[in-house]
Amino acid sequence: MTIKPFPIPLRRAAGLLAGLTLGAALLVGCSSEGASTDCALDACTVTFDRGVEARASILGVEARLVGAQDDRVTIEVGGEQVSLTVGQQATEIGGLGVILDSVTDSEVKVTISRNPG
Repeated sequence: MTIKPFPIPLRRAAGLLAGLTLGAALLVGCSSEGASTDCALDACTVTFDRGVEARASILGVEARLVGAQDDRVTIEVGGEQVSLTVGQQATEIGGLGVILDSVTDSEVKVTISRNPG
């Protein structure tokens, strides 16, 4: 006995694929230049490359690496600047929580979340 696959009309399959693609794009909702991002629903980890104009659009705002010296980093989130050090508790800026995870000679890693703290 041969079992035939359930036929899905082509138009319906195309609509489903388009919906899934749009949903994934809205969920991630991030882009970057000189940085890489790893986003979940309410938080993104952004790894900025040092020595370049590094920026990322995440959670509806732009985050930009302004400068880094030793373990102190200045970033701009949503047009507001904040200076952070590694190990510091989350700092609220523009309604978002920002934590400096690590600083190396080549990169700066921060976590930005919708729920500060």
